[in-house]
Amino acid sequence: MYFFISQLSISDMVLSTDIVPNMFHILLNNGGTISFIGCMTQFYFFCVSEAFECLLLAVMSFDRYVAICNPLRYTSIMTSEHCAKLTISCWVFGFSIMLIYTITTASLNYCGPNVIDHVFCDLVPLLELACSNTFIIDLEVYLLSFPIVFIPTTIIVMSYTYIVLAVLRIPSSTGRQKAFSTCSAHLIVVSIFYWTIFSVYVVPSKGKTITMSKILSLLYTVFTPLVNPIIYSLRNKDILQAIKGKRHKHVS
Repeated sequence: MYFFISQLSISDMVLSTDIVPNMFHILLNNGGTISFIGCMTQFYFFCVSEAFECLLLAVMSFDRYVAICNPLRYTSIMTSEHCAKLTISCWVFGFSIMLIYTITTASLNYCGPNVIDHVFCDLVPLLELACSNTFIIDLEVYLLSFPIVFIPTTIIVMSYTYIVLAVLRIPSSTGRQKAFSTCSAHLIVVSIFYWTIFSVYVVPSKGKTITMSKILSLLYTVFTPLVNPIIYSLRNKDILQAIKGKRHKHVS
């Protein structure tokens, strides 16, 4: 679990480093400029981070499923080698698939006023500037949504369905609370992440204003990476005990 959390932290740092500095520059100067290559680079690392997090959250839900539903086999199933292979697969898939996706987006013809009414280079604002046919991009979004969004979502839902059924069979209330506490932080992170993703990219945009789209985008690019370490820290007994120990030492 700690290994997966460390990888989630790396992904959040990549996303924050990619988005936040330029976003602050835009907000402080009431606008800003970015080169086409810089825009596509920002778009690429943004897509890689989001795709990786979708896949990793599914892997983490499977890890929690094995820990709760098959605790005696956990060490034999989720070995260090197996965890490393799963994580590397998520990174490789994100970097390779999103490279093709970014190249296709960059190959579109852009004309007219090259002004992106957004705080970073996102897909929808970029497609609004394109003069050429965006059918290939729409097809890629549709095809990639299955391995990156719908399949991980299915894995998460199935994992937590089995987890809930297993926990409800535990006779003692203390045992049930302990089992739920091991996956509560992950469930909170999943809920925040997927709620914002589905709000921006799945829910029809007819009823959303530009300002609302910007706010929702900030939720999963800035707010989620900010609260992830806080959520896992507050729900982790080892970290809380370490903080309390340092506090007692400081007081003494």
